[in-house]
Amino acid sequence: MINSDLLPLSHSWPLFEAARRLRVTQLDALAQAQPEPDRVPHPPALGLWSCDLATERLHWSREVRALFGLGVDEALTRANAVACYAPHARTAMELLRAYAIRHRRGFTMDAMIRALDGETRWMRLSGVPVLEDGKVVRLFGTKRDVTAAYDGPGWRAV
Repeated sequence: MINSDLLPLSHSWPLFEAARRLRVTQLDALAQAQPEPDRVPHPPALGLWSCDLATERLHWSREVRALFGLGVDEALTRANAVACYAPHARTAMELLRAYAIRHRRGFTMDAMIRALDGETRWMRLSGVPVLEDGKVVRLFGTKRDVTAAYDGPGWRAV
């Protein structure tokens, strides 16, 4: 149930202003609405990855391999993976990677890639440094296909 006492308050958040203009009964109906089970979208598979900084050896889950168009048994090198990134995405990824290692901070970015199977995709890349004895030894994170979020006018292939 929406508390109607809160609705007269002003707020700088645009969504709040839009909600404030709705009648309380409309908000209650929205809050109680449940999507039909067949209409709930399935989120893209979340894949795990890691990179050993001493050897630059990559470990990718099946989901990440599929995202990059790489078979389960195919050889994987960091150079081959980095070559899949669009030039602007490669530059951003390398800068964020270096920053994460130097400052022991995580990062998230969206990157355009051309997978090894030739498909152009958008990927959400997240990574965090892994420390051993106070030293960053590995990066670990997730990769997810977010191409559907970029479909539409204004986006172009690599």
